[in-house]
Amino acid sequence: MNYTEKINKLFEDHKTFLRTKNSPTEENNGIFQRYKNPILTAKHTPIFWRYDLNEQRNPFLMERIGINATLNSGAIKFDDKYLLVVRVEGADRKSFFAIAESSNGIDNFHFWNQPIIMPEYNEPATNVYDMRLTRHEDGWIYGLFCVERQDSSTPSSDLSSAVASAGIARTKDMKTWERLPDLMAKSQQRNVVLHPEFVDGKYALYTRPQDGFIDTGNGGGIGWALVDDITHAKVEDEIIIDRRYYHTIKEVKNGEGPHPIKTDKGWLHLAHGVRNCAAGLRYVLYMYMTDLKDPSKLIASPAGHLMGPIGEERIGDVSNVLFSNGWIVDDNGQVFIYYASSDTRMHVATSTIKQLTDYCLNTPPDGFISAKSVETINRQIMLNYQFVPKD
Repeated sequence: MNYTEKINKLFEDHKTFLRTKNSPTEENNGIFQRYKNPILTAKHTPIFWRYDLNEQRNPFLMERIGINATLNSGAIKFDDKYLLVVRVEGADRKSFFAIAESSNGIDNFHFWNQPIIMPEYNEPATNVYDMRLTRHEDGWIYGLFCVERQDSSTPSSDLSSAVASAGIARTKDMKTWERLPDLMAKSQQRNVVLHPEFVDGKYALYTRPQDGFIDTGNGGGIGWALVDDITHAKVEDEIIIDRRYYHTIKEVKNGEGPHPIKTDKGWLHLAHGVRNCAAGLRYVLYMYMTDLKDPSKLIASPAGHLMGPIGEERIGDVSNVLFSNGWIVDDNGQVFIYYASSDTRMHVATSTIKQLTDYCLNTPPDGFISAKSVETINRQIMLNYQFVPKD
């Protein structure tokens, strides 16, 4: 094959790969439906991002820019397309944002030609990632994301200490982004999410106060804060609305996923919970619900996780992890839950508003001790005896 033929084959093979259909798995627990294939992987990134296609500059047709992972994507329906603002991580460990688009939200995702050009704010960020998208009632689409910089207060020999803050940007066309000042807060902040409506005339934020870049320390869980001006956002007062508890899926830390979904029964929340185990930190997804009129008031908290990593989802760059910061609701009530597995690839699961609301309101809460768990199971057993098929 000559050079041109090799290039043509690269592009043809890639097109065939991108057109791969996705189908539901056979298992269905009545709450959500998983799908067989990941929807985005490093292989989905465009050929012309990774290869220099000039024969004189690249005579061996080498992949010049390596892509390591596609993960932790914000999500929004825009112009009847399902858009994901993907965290793309290069082989150099730097993350950037790029948009992938699908017409059905399940498969055939393809990236826009160029990554997002995100303006800097003050000191350039070493790394940016995990954008949450919110179409706010003020008319803007906001992207809130993690901003990481090296901790300048540590000795020069310490090359691992970092400082986290919440970056804020906004757009109206998903192409041009206006960068606003980073969120000001008393503690480090990651996993900050903007509520889609004004509350008491203010912008409302779901926060995650933490003492360090990794360690939450005294940070008690998912917080709630109101700010007067999103263009100079500052957290003055913060309350914890979804607390961490000992020996639960969120004993080490927890954080809000995408912005909550408004229903006639309350606000549906998707979050991640983290616990420690022999294999390291285990990340799972869980749900809770808050009051329709007062989104800071917890009204339902099902015990345990909604989704945990299974099968190949458990294997990857950082194993045993599920993480979500994006979901989309269609007009018919169908919900597309976009989640990453093991910091490596993106998946989709589908459900409905009715199913997720039923799950939140009617699943037993955590009793926090083994004896209460047994009581809950026995109660269900007694109610079920009459419906168990006879041998």
